Amino acid sequence: MSYAIIRTGGKQFAVAEGEQVRVPSIDAKEGGKVDIEALVLGEGKDAKLGGTISATVVGHGRAEKVIVFKKKRRKQYKRKQGHRQGYTEIKIEKI
Repeated sequence: MSYAIIRTGGKQFAVAEGEQVRVPSIDAKEGGKVDIEALVLGEGKDAKLGGTISATVVGHGRAEKVIVFKKKRRKQYKRKQGHRQGYTEIKIEKI
């Protein structure tokens, strides 16, 4: 089985062929093909640096809400803010 370490959205992911992965939002339509930069392809002695992999966009979505709460005690300071990070789900087609 082929493995790769990819970089997208400022993060790195270890992926294998046929796997579905949630990555930070990519500007592509559902069902479209994308090429993603690979840092390492293969494993063990067969590993090589650099290259690209092809993937298909399965869908887009937003993660669960994360609450950001700031407070300074005895100062009557409180701030509450929510955040939902967008993601793109991709299926790795070829490494």
